[in-house]
Amino acid sequence: MDTRVVAELPAALADVLARPAAQQPAWPDPARAEEIHRALRRVPPLVTVAETERLRARLAEVARGEALVLQGGDCAETFHGNTEEHLRGNVELLRAVADVLEIGTGLPVVVLGRIAGQYAKPRSRPVDATGLPAYRGDLVNSVVPTAAARTPDPERMLRAYADAAGTLHRLRSFGGAREVFAGHEALLLGYESALVRRAGSRLYGSSGHFLWVGERTRQLDGAHVAFAALVANPVGLKIGATATPDEVLAYVRRLDPDRTPGRLTLISRMGADRVRTALPPIVARVRAAGHPVLWQCDPLHGNTETAPSGHKTRDVGRVADELRGYFDVHRALGTHPGGIHLELTGDDVTECVGDGITLGDLPARYTTACDPRLNVRQALGIAEVAAESIAR
Repeated sequence: MDTRVVAELPAALADVLARPAAQQPAWPDPARAEEIHRALRRVPPLVTVAETERLRARLAEVARGEALVLQGGDCAETFHGNTEEHLRGNVELLRAVADVLEIGTGLPVVVLGRIAGQYAKPRSRPVDATGLPAYRGDLVNSVVPTAAARTPDPERMLRAYADAAGTLHRLRSFGGAREVFAGHEALLLGYESALVRRAGSRLYGSSGHFLWVGERTRQLDGAHVAFAALVANPVGLKIGATATPDEVLAYVRRLDPDRTPGRLTLISRMGADRVRTALPPIVARVRAAGHPVLWQCDPLHGNTETAPSGHKTRDVGRVADELRGYFDVHRALGTHPGGIHLELTGDDVTECVGDGITLGDLPARYTTACDPRLNVRQALGIAEVAAESIAR
């Protein structure tokens, strides 16, 4: 990538940043935030064009029905959790889940982590239950429940870049026969835009190989969709049960106008109660329009609930039910189900209910900075559900 041409913001990116953007922090010192953005425009890219294009080629195989994709990792990465032990545990679990899928289906599996950039989180409310500003991920503020710690701090963007670089270095050093690519939600647009790099006539987001737009920021005329349309990376879009077929078709036309296999992944997060009714008309509409999108199921976000203890949790049974419904929909329509997107960890946690974890167990080892993750046993169980459904 040519890093010499990004000292000044390209006009196309300036247009993106001028659009309405949801879920952005209110920096107390905007001038300092802009200084950091300028510094980030001059740093080396975190990922290379060659790696990103290699992922695109692998995802094209998935879009053509020749492979599957597994995406997974922490709900929210944290600076203190950025250790070799934690990363290795997550990568080993991802590879183990991929092995279950591959053995059970006979299809090769592309592994894509929620790794090296998942430092920003959208929130449903600007303040938490105590009245403090909401925790928006280590890229913005701290999970520590004090007013000072929750104040958005632009210096954290430099720490996030450094930590992501360290994570990617470790990831590459692990080796192994199964390559693990890095992806995250492109939420904080000042940070993401500052890490865009030019390669020939194309702009790439160098913060990760794969970038996605979340359910809360998918406004068609908003800045997040415009950013995803601008970069040449493979991109994803999360769609919940409120999305309509017309809306999704408009997203597809905007994000993949050239109909390139591997370019666009639609990640459904419908909930177990809605997937069998909300997803079929969307899949049918996109298929009828002839767009070669890659379909993926996130069976966790639509099944989040609050336990009596106050902990957010997910019931593994409902997660499995949404997965089965997702595969039923694609089987009925004759479309390739693509793959799965999971929040998981190799750590021994008690955050989701099922497979030996009860509501009363949740406080024992509840360490997530945001939403609950599947532990090793639960993730492997969900992999078996997916493999059985696809093989059928």
